[in-house]
Amino acid sequence: MSELLVTTTEQIPGQTYEVIGEVFGLTTQSKNIVRNIGAGLKNIVGGEIKDYTKMLDDARQEAVTRLRANAAAMGADAVVMMRFDSSAISSDMQSVAAYGTAVKFV
Repeated sequence: MSELLVTTTEQIPGQTYEVIGEVFGLTTQSKNIVRNIGAGLKNIVGGEIKDYTKMLDDARQEAVTRLRANAAAMGADAVVMMRFDSSAISSDMQSVAAYGTAVKFV
C-alpha cells in the first residue's frame, strides 16, 4: 500500500490512466491537557507551538496513509491531485482530510 503513488500533480509523466473516482483519508486529533497548558503559556510570549505542529504533521501522515488504503481498496494504482484540508472541530480537536482522484493505469 505504501508503494501506491500519491501526487499533487494532475498528470503522471509517462503514464496513461483512467479515473476511478474521488478518494479521501480522514483523521481527527485531540490535543491533550499538557499540550493545552503549554500552548496557553506559549500564547503569552508568542512563537511556534511545536506540540501542535507535530500533532498536525502526524495527522497529515495518518490522513495520507488512510487515503492510500482507500485508494488501494478501490483498485487504484495512484492518486492524482492530492490536497489537504484541515479545520478545528472545537478548541481542542483538529480534523485533517487528504483527498484526490484515484486512477488506474491503462
